[in-house]
Amino acid sequence: MSVTVRFAPSPTGQIHIGNARTALFNWLFAKKAGGRFVLRFDDTDQERSRREYADQIEADLSWLGIKPDLVVRQSERFALYDRAVEKLKEAGLLYPCYETAEELELRRKIRLSRRLPPVYGREALKLTEEEKARFEAEGRKPHWRFLLPNFDDDPFAPQRTEIKWNDIVRGQQTVDLASMSDPVLVREDGTFLYTLPSVVDDIELGITHIIRGDDHVTNTGAQIALFQALGAEAPAFGHHNLLTTATGEGLSKRTGSLSIASLRETGVEPMAVASLAVLIGTSEAVTACRDMDELASRFDPASSSKSAAKFDPAELQMLSRSLIHSMPFEEARPRLQELGIKGRQAEAFWNVVRGNIDKVPDAAFWWKVVREGPERPALSAEDGAFVNAALDLLPPEPWDRGTFAAWTDRVKAKTGRKGRALFKPLRLALTGLEAGPELADLLPLIGREGVLSRRP
Repeated sequence: MSVTVRFAPSPTGQIHIGNARTALFNWLFAKKAGGRFVLRFDDTDQERSRREYADQIEADLSWLGIKPDLVVRQSERFALYDRAVEKLKEAGLLYPCYETAEELELRRKIRLSRRLPPVYGREALKLTEEEKARFEAEGRKPHWRFLLPNFDDDPFAPQRTEIKWNDIVRGQQTVDLASMSDPVLVREDGTFLYTLPSVVDDIELGITHIIRGDDHVTNTGAQIALFQALGAEAPAFGHHNLLTTATGEGLSKRTGSLSIASLRETGVEPMAVASLAVLIGTSEAVTACRDMDELASRFDPASSSKSAAKFDPAELQMLSRSLIHSMPFEEARPRLQELGIKGRQAEAFWNVVRGNIDKVPDAAFWWKVVREGPERPALSAEDGAFVNAALDLLPPEPWDRGTFAAWTDRVKAKTGRKGRALFKPLRLALTGLEAGPELADLLPLIGREGVLSRRP
């Protein structure tokens, strides 16, 4: 059976780098196995789900280099879930419960006061048909719980029932079903909680491997039991460590915390985001990968640590700069053309300025400096006179990288200036800044006429 994975975001906000970590783990796992990647929108919450969020998520994944083989929406698949509900009811594995939230909370507190685990006691299984009818007459609607297979004959005498799996990330894992409450699968209003639609879709879509955050480890036991109750073999599971902020706080897509969209808008390179999202919190050194093939070669889900990994935006900026500083012209060309940087000088220009910019759009500033010159710099009268004298000594064209040294040697001999006193006024006059790309490289791009036009 070929590998099929899924990334299943809820379109209730923008995805952040922590969500991207899960998407990339699945994408790279499928890529290495020659498998399929399914994007499944868990949009059963009709009130909070928005199509614009779903569209944004698809755009964010595409920017990162993730191209789904299939896109499905749970909001279009309710008939599948209804059939699963009826199957579970017929098997006696889904039972109605009429407790209110307040009643459940009171029972939880009583169990805790008796030093008992706060597990649902299956009181609803004891209800008679008359009692159920009375609740219905009162206007109560039931929620429906899945009866976990953690007993022999008596559901009120649960016993240790171990669900084991060899986790792709964490190795051998065990969950005791007796330590869990029967999960609610259907709410009072008939809407579905996450577990039922997720398991039904995983079965119907042929998902073979589920890789997600380690906050799902415990409920994996109940989900494996539900797979089995629906007559299916459970997929393989993997649970990677989560990302937090540098201060240890969890990331939230509803607050826009470190969203992929905001990172893209700031000009961060997509492979910087992908590299950090995948490699942080693993035994691999966090360095920028040039493309997905290189990242896939370094990806090993089992190398993830079991503790949360702290994400530092400064590290992301560093990775992004390293990618830009080594980016070949052919890769940068389409983006440079969008900035108006084109023509016979474009390649030489890019190779000169890429080491002095933090993001590709910054190149537009230096293109303007080369083509049009800087704003008139504030030079002292003495420095202005020096620059004018230096411009009188400009050698004739053609120019190359050695022209600047030849020119400044003549200027030094004529004026007696050297070091900072020589180079700073020239740089200010030519670029308007005290730092930037090597003047030896900029000079041939500006040209003799362009240099003379910058006379103070």
